[in-house]
Amino acid sequence: MTDTVYQISHLVHVPRRHYGRMVAAALVLAALAAIAHAFVVGQIEWSYVGEFLTVPAIMTGLVNTIVMAILAMVVGIVLGVVFAIMRLSDNPVLSYTALGYIWLFRAVPALLQLLLWFNLALIFPTMGIPGLFSVPTVEVMTPFVAALLGLGIQQGAFTAEVVRAGLLSVDRGQYEAAQTLGMTRLKMLRRIIMPQAMRVIIPPVGNEFIGMVKLTSLASVIQYAEILHSAQNIYYANSRVIELLIVAAFWYLIVVTALSLIQGRIEKYYSKGAAPAADTK
Repeated sequence: MTDTVYQISHLVHVPRRHYGRMVAAALVLAALAAIAHAFVVGQIEWSYVGEFLTVPAIMTGLVNTIVMAILAMVVGIVLGVVFAIMRLSDNPVLSYTALGYIWLFRAVPALLQLLLWFNLALIFPTMGIPGLFSVPTVEVMTPFVAALLGLGIQQGAFTAEVVRAGLLSVDRGQYEAAQTLGMTRLKMLRRIIMPQAMRVIIPPVGNEFIGMVKLTSLASVIQYAEILHSAQNIYYANSRVIELLIVAAFWYLIVVTALSLIQGRIEKYYSKGAAPAADTK
């Protein structure tokens, strides 16, 4: 027995070679090298990229993109919370109204909604209260307002389902305990249910916010001066299409990266007290 143990202790451990992983890694590196080489030797004037990276028109477009993304998400979150609560209501009128809103605005493409809002003056030439005041719809439905309504209302439909899932994730006993304490429904949601539901709500809403930053590019179709529209106006004048598109892509990457870091911090804050598996690294 002693001899056997002695022999085993002198065995040399030879790690297994993962040839498949090595081949896959080599192929990926080769593909990345080929893509990088194509951009280096391609007909791209990188000096123009650097020149237009911080011009006033691009910076204005960047600010407009961020402002529109924030405001549209605020509208979407407010509508999402309201319609999620309506969807869970015992009142069938409220519940089916919320269901209809969610069904309609999730089904119609975002670009189509933007075009409908922007061209609202074609069917409603004026807006106001009959006999009191009226204004031309074309003066009210500016590109900014049309983009805010189109993006915000659509986002509300998606956010409503996220919030509803978060509310349903809270144990039924929490609702019953709050009712036993005599809390009103609003107080129960604000102090007991929503803080627990946020753990489920924050990750998808954070992703929706990041998606909204990119979704604002659709507003260029209705002449809203976000970053893509600004880049397009410049390359229409100097024909440096790829260079200006790279500039726009660069700023989208910067904004999305910053938002991803912020989202990670918020998720980590709301995962306090959760199981280790739910911790955000």
